[in-house]
Amino acid sequence: MPEAISFSIQGQRAYLTLMREAAHNRLRESDLAQLAALIDQINGQEDIRVAILSGSGTECFCAGFEIGDIAHTDWQDNQFGRTIAKLEAARPAVICALNGSVYGGACEIALACDFRIGVTGMELRMPPAQLGLIYFAPGLKRFVSRLGLSTAKRLLLSAETMDGETLLDIGFLDRLVAPEALAAETDALAARIEALSPLAVQGMKKLLNDIAAGKLNADAAHQAALESFRSEDAREGILAFQEKRAPRFSGR
Repeated sequence: MPEAISFSIQGQRAYLTLMREAAHNRLRESDLAQLAALIDQINGQEDIRVAILSGSGTECFCAGFEIGDIAHTDWQDNQFGRTIAKLEAARPAVICALNGSVYGGACEIALACDFRIGVTGMELRMPPAQLGLIYFAPGLKRFVSRLGLSTAKRLLLSAETMDGETLLDIGFLDRLVAPEALAAETDALAARIEALSPLAVQGMKKLLNDIAAGKLNADAAHQAALESFRSEDAREGILAFQEKRAPRFSGR
């Protein structure tokens, strides 16, 4: 049976693509375990500076968890929640290239990424209240911290369907492009991130996520900032600025 997630590394980028197009790229527990393992693999390769998550096909990025499996899944164990937390904490910057519409738990997967680029014609809908379900607290907190309380209520309490333009307005999307421009826009953003200091990008990503989650360790954050001023990346960045050339960052 083919893998549910395609994985490849090209230079400093890792590409992950959900491959169950016929089922709107819905995820099963085994797929989530595979995604978690791939994130571990990415974290272990320090030369990877950007990860790009997308879906196969042109209609749907992901329709969330396989609905027929919901009643038979051990939610006390909650592989879904663990995988999303791991995605959010991934060492490199993660771009979600939304090749189509996004539904249910896939919305939370997208929110766990650092950037979201969508395509015109896509839509988003959150159906837990239609299914009689209450999302777990970490997911609800993610919606509130990323989108604000009012928008979270629109999505979760009224199951409002939002189109791409609305998703851009509420801040769910960072960019909205024509479907044929998605790859180029994603590559351009990845290239900009790759040109920056990985030490600074990855360090600030962690601190920003900690702030959003309300769990910032102020002493550790202060120490991380102090150490960055003494880093090789800082020396190279300052020297390159003075010499009016592109910096060559090592991540140290």
